[in-house]
Amino acid sequence: MGHKFDPAKIDLLIGKERHKEMDPRCFLTEKGLSGGMSLADIGCGPGFFTFPAAEIVGKEGRVYAVDVQEEMLDEIRRRTPPENIVLARSGEREIPVEDGSCDMVLLAYVFHEAEDRPPFLEEIKRILKDSGLLILLDWEKRVEEEGPPYEERLAKREAETLLKGAGFEVFGGEMINPSQYCISARAG
Repeated sequence: MGHKFDPAKIDLLIGKERHKEMDPRCFLTEKGLSGGMSLADIGCGPGFFTFPAAEIVGKEGRVYAVDVQEEMLDEIRRRTPPENIVLARSGEREIPVEDGSCDMVLLAYVFHEAEDRPPFLEEIKRILKDSGLLILLDWEKRVEEEGPPYEERLAKREAETLLKGAGFEVFGGEMINPSQYCISARAG
């Protein structure tokens, strides 16, 4: 079984240190999220991206906060989410979101945890609108103290190959820092 984030360390996912590394609101806006859109935050954790996304899309938009760990969804509930956030517990092979309902899917630091990536990517394509966007953030395959173990990481090049193999059009990919990358892809 692959590495999953330990819910006991939930504070690391929403703490001040993480906000110093990345401004989630700025990041999502730069990637094209705007008012009235729908976004699925797959592997949402305690809502680092979920809450800023809900502000960006506004009352006319919707954010699906999806996670396999109930503890993460409980943390979002504890933080009193606005009405445009829909909480959903999922498995990797079944994301409880309607077909073609999302303008954007965010996979932030969870793709490396996926057990069986091709069916997982098929599920993501299923919930995306035609030419919807997939934004994938993850850890470069390198040995370091922070982040998941080396064996669990997925190199940017390997992630891009998997996306292309699943029929995504990869149109953007950059290193955010030496440890993390971002790939932008469109459902084909």
